[in-house]
Amino acid sequence: MGDPFRKILGVRFYVSDLEGLLQRLPGSGLVVAPSAPVLVRMAEDPAHRDAMEGADLAITDSAFMVGLWLVRTGERVRRISGLRLLRGILARRLFDGPGETFWIMPSREDWRATLPWLRAQGYAVGPDDAYVAPLYARQGPLDDPELVRRVVARRPKLVVVALAGGVQERLGWFLSRSLSERPTVLCIGGAIAFLTGRQNAIPVWADRLALGWLLRFLAAPRSFAAKLRGVQRLPGLVWKWGPGGLPPA
Repeated sequence: MGDPFRKILGVRFYVSDLEGLLQRLPGSGLVVAPSAPVLVRMAEDPAHRDAMEGADLAITDSAFMVGLWLVRTGERVRRISGLRLLRGILARRLFDGPGETFWIMPSREDWRATLPWLRAQGYAVGPDDAYVAPLYARQGPLDDPELVRRVVARRPKLVVVALAGGVQERLGWFLSRSLSERPTVLCIGGAIAFLTGRQNAIPVWADRLALGWLLRFLAAPRSFAAKLRGVQRLPGLVWKWGPGGLPPA
């Protein structure tokens, strides 16, 4: 495969191998890993669409999207899940120096679980290397001066945004545009929670076979089903708009 990027719904997806992605990651700016529902939200919220289209690269976390792209274009692109990418970062010991990572967590409980787990993996992180996010608006542009202040004070090389899809992309877009230096801002959702035990673990084999969604559904059918709101719209969006950007919401 020559060009390692494809525009899908106006978003710049990396479609080559994991090793190449890991090499590109340092200094790569805003990196998103959209699920199918997150892709659908681009048709509903202009601020979310701006963040997705403005991202420096996206990874092919959604097996549904990869399958739809194959049906529409006949092109088989590689799927790299957010969880696989995170495991690759940890295995390669990327960003493991003191103060090199900064973690934006959804709750105090996740904060308490994540920092000790990272230290057990050999990552030099302390209380000032993480931030418990406030409750952000469900739609529209986001603004968090306190977060910017803390990231500027720490000067990390990697900022991991571990929030819900649809929120984290807008926050990552705001943050990437608010910093004079250029860390990698990685919107990885709940991937770290699968490793720390905050969510049920997804084995490597299940992630490779794109069965993580099934394990999550079996563990919590109601909550997972609620996250799939509007996902049935994705085939129509991919078929109609393909590589082009969506029309204004």
